[in-house]
Amino acid sequence: MIETKKKIGTEPETAVLIGLLSQFQPKEKLEEYLDELEFLADTAGAICKKRFWQKLDKPNPKTLLGSGKIQEVAQYIKEYEIDLAIFDDELSPSQLKNVEQILECKVLDRTNLILDIFASRAQTSYARTQVELAQYQYLLPRLTNLWTHLSKQKGGIGMKGPGEREIETDRRIIRDKISLLKKDLLKIDKQMAIQRGNRGSLIRVALVGYTNVGKSTIMNMLSKSEVFAENKLFATLDTTVRKVVLQNLPFLLSDTVGFIRKLPTQLIESFKSTLDEVREADVLVHVVDISHPNFEEHIETVNRTIAEIDGNEKPTIMVFNKIDQYTFEEKEEDDPNPATKKNYSLSDWKKTWYAKADQNVVFISAIKKTNIDDLKGRMYETIAEHHAIRFPYNNFLY
Repeated sequence: MIETKKKIGTEPETAVLIGLLSQFQPKEKLEEYLDELEFLADTAGAICKKRFWQKLDKPNPKTLLGSGKIQEVAQYIKEYEIDLAIFDDELSPSQLKNVEQILECKVLDRTNLILDIFASRAQTSYARTQVELAQYQYLLPRLTNLWTHLSKQKGGIGMKGPGEREIETDRRIIRDKISLLKKDLLKIDKQMAIQRGNRGSLIRVALVGYTNVGKSTIMNMLSKSEVFAENKLFATLDTTVRKVVLQNLPFLLSDTVGFIRKLPTQLIESFKSTLDEVREADVLVHVVDISHPNFEEHIETVNRTIAEIDGNEKPTIMVFNKIDQYTFEEKEEDDPNPATKKNYSLSDWKKTWYAKADQNVVFISAIKKTNIDDLKGRMYETIAEHHAIRFPYNNFLY
């Protein structure tokens, strides 16, 4: 094993990021994914020191990267005493074992990193059970190479949750644990279904969107509550439901876990009950970070996930958030001066094709409280219309 300096106190771990360039993933897309991977690593508490990538027609079945590139990564890790290597693509059990032997450091893929963030962010017993199930499902086929690094003496990113005791690396015990966790979740699912059924005749509205787009900030603003909000990925794991009244119309508003590209299938399955809040909602409020350069792909990711849980036919309000952070390059032709950045005004946004599309659209800044009255008005109209259809005999109340 390589000699590494011992970490002092809570000094963050250092990491290198690794990705593949292919005909299906051009360089622009790879850079975007690695930017997101770095944000994930930062959320987990790691400092990214360098990025490595290689162009391959198809991944190396043994080490994902080619032999020359993997040795280049190993040399850098040894020279600069890097703590962990994070791959943007999921590694098979054999690839993980081979890469660990070559790099001689802790190795994670995107799935493992996301699971680790979920493990550190889960607050309630329900969320912890969901994350633990997802972790065990991920670890089960990888047990053969866990003996070398999953011990109580080691910590850091990728070490949280299950797998820290040697006895739990036994396949039979892991399968029994998965079975038990599934039974626990079934019981909790029934309890939550009863809770949803006991919420009376109020219309349910769910905030959905990509992770870190401002859903919790909007939740706090509308409900006057204090849901945890932070500029980190997956700040919210537990679904929060609050009663909100707009004018004289009460409804239930829920803040749900954010979506992300390449979301591990284990998490989608284990967080099924959390997604039930979206499935059973009457109205969806789809929040989008308009300042993100690839927000359109984020919209597609969210829409695809919603379609997978049969929620794509619900009335939806598109909320383009963070308009105060959106900038565009403005430069006159033949102008020798550097391009400057200018913000769109609210009137500019209302002239875009997004506003003219055949859907309910509003542009806001939740932090700056810009155009919030328009958001509340759109929500009131949509909820009242749905209420009139669902409860025709109670319309005189509103």
